[in-house]
Amino acid sequence: MASEIVELKTQQYRDAASAGKFQDRFDKTHTAAAVHALREHVSPTHGEGTKVAVKTAGRVVAKREMGKAIFAQLHDVTGRIQVYLNKGGDSAGIFEGFKDDVSIGDFVGVEGDLFITRTGELTIQVRHFALLNKAIQTLPEKFHGIEDVETRYRQRYLDLVMNDEARDVALKRIAVIRVLRWVLEDEGFLEVETPVLQTTPSGALARPFYTHHNALDIECTLRIAPETWLKRLVGGGMDRVFEFARCFRNEGISHAHLQDFTMLEFYAAYWNWDDQRRFVTKMLRKVIEDGFGTTTMNVRGHAIDFAGEWPVYTLADLLARDADLDITQLTTRESLLAAAKSRDLYSEDLEPLSWANLIDALYKKVSRPKLIQPCFVTKYPAEMAPLARKNADDPNYVDIFQLLVGGVELVKAYSELVDPLDQRQRLEEQAQARQAGDDEAMPMDDDFVLAMEHGFPPMAGVGIGIDRLVAILCGQDNIKEAVLFPLMRPQG
Repeated sequence: MASEIVELKTQQYRDAASAGKFQDRFDKTHTAAAVHALREHVSPTHGEGTKVAVKTAGRVVAKREMGKAIFAQLHDVTGRIQVYLNKGGDSAGIFEGFKDDVSIGDFVGVEGDLFITRTGELTIQVRHFALLNKAIQTLPEKFHGIEDVETRYRQRYLDLVMNDEARDVALKRIAVIRVLRWVLEDEGFLEVETPVLQTTPSGALARPFYTHHNALDIECTLRIAPETWLKRLVGGGMDRVFEFARCFRNEGISHAHLQDFTMLEFYAAYWNWDDQRRFVTKMLRKVIEDGFGTTTMNVRGHAIDFAGEWPVYTLADLLARDADLDITQLTTRESLLAAAKSRDLYSEDLEPLSWANLIDALYKKVSRPKLIQPCFVTKYPAEMAPLARKNADDPNYVDIFQLLVGGVELVKAYSELVDPLDQRQRLEEQAQARQAGDDEAMPMDDDFVLAMEHGFPPMAGVGIGIDRLVAILCGQDNIKEAVLFPLMRPQG
């Protein structure tokens, strides 16, 4: 039956095209939302008061014929608007054409006057219409939309038409990025672009994607982070820079991770991690207030209040509170692992971990799920951040923070390492770990160290995963909901 419908619609398309019915443009003066904004200027009953004329266009998502009347719904990215044609009134000359030529799924442009129906719905009385294109495939059924999640991700163009929530998330993502850019530019940051195709994967502890550059006959990787390139620019005198960077990490799939994702990174010369912490607080509050109109929202099933001061914890604070582990005293892998076993926190996956990675794994197990309200977590072991500045009082740790909301990391930032001797040593240690089998460790990056040897100012940097931020703020449990076209395995 479906193939017969497609065959019929295909023939209708050919007939309309051969008859020259499709117009190649339409002077659309109002979106659906702009039409609805005119409601207060429209008389409450049809045919009375000053006429408000509009011209709009969109996809027909509903159509019903009632004898001498036709009602239809036009959809665009801002919403839907009802249109009306009557056989004996203002639509007399176009009624039959609309009835015969226009089907659900088609794109049409309409021109007419606004009125409000007896049921209170703002409607366009159509005086002229233009057929712009026809759909061959049938849209999903109106009331159920697209219920299969995988189909929604594969055919996002239909999801945006049928699912108001999907469209709302897409528009809020645009608003979030817009406000982030405004705040950064108002603070004197310059937007830049750095290489996506690289010869050395650096800037994060992650497994890269590899590719081959045919013209140069060299192996390349896709960017895992823009960090080292943005630091070069700060060293070159661009004191404040930012980039919305598409990054690629060849890692596992989860509700909170994607292999290709958008990262906002920004760096400020002469700031430290605490300057960035205060700036991030101001920035995200602006995003939440402007993009969502409130500082209180539902995040992953929790009522989150973004107002007030966001508390600051150290990893030591949290592990002492949640697991009775004092990592300031448990300073070796063996002692920490033994303490974890005595508190029933042991599992086989902890066995091969270093002291620093063991701390991280225990924190993620016992503390992070409890960090529901906005808070900062600071003072990480130096091994976990090889590009961060060591703490002046305790060089086993680095000056760093993460922002947690709803038990999920939203922001990571630190005072940047600008000591080329320390940086070379740490990257050499990373390279050794990589040779020993840690494929997420960083390789040696001599070009970056060379840049640092020419002198970097003190600076602090921030990384924000845009997809995760949007998903959290929009109350979505799966990060794919915040991406228009997530990568999917090809069908078949």
